[in-house]
Amino acid sequence: MTYALICVPFLAVAIVIALLATRGMTARERRRRWLATAVAGVVLLVLTAVFDSFMIWAGLFGYADGTRLGPTVGLAPIEDFAYPIAAVLLVPAVWSLVLRAPRTRASGARRAGGARRAGGAQRAGHERRAHRGD
Repeated sequence: MTYALICVPFLAVAIVIALLATRGMTARERRRRWLATAVAGVVLLVLTAVFDSFMIWAGLFGYADGTRLGPTVGLAPIEDFAYPIAAVLLVPAVWSLVLRAPRTRASGARRAGGARRAGGAQRAGHERRAHRGD
């Protein structure tokens, strides 16, 4: 099995989730999201090329010849760049989806409980004033 075959499912999932996360956004928000993703992607790809090449050169890890497609950037095989691409797509997408998720009953109950406590404190204060004759 080649590293490329291992990377394809990760990239496919990342792309699908990134596209799903942009549903419901305005055209301006989508443009902004993809521009930010592209900038972050370029930075991550450059860092990956530099540091992976250095680590391969230092002998920290290597790749068997039959498992790579062949092309490299520096010493890093192109398959190494799949994971940073997946990360740059997934992190903002998951963030958006989590923020957009409907509130759970537990968080609603906490808010209601807080309101009850606040209301209870107000009533208690009212009762104290009534008791003191204020």
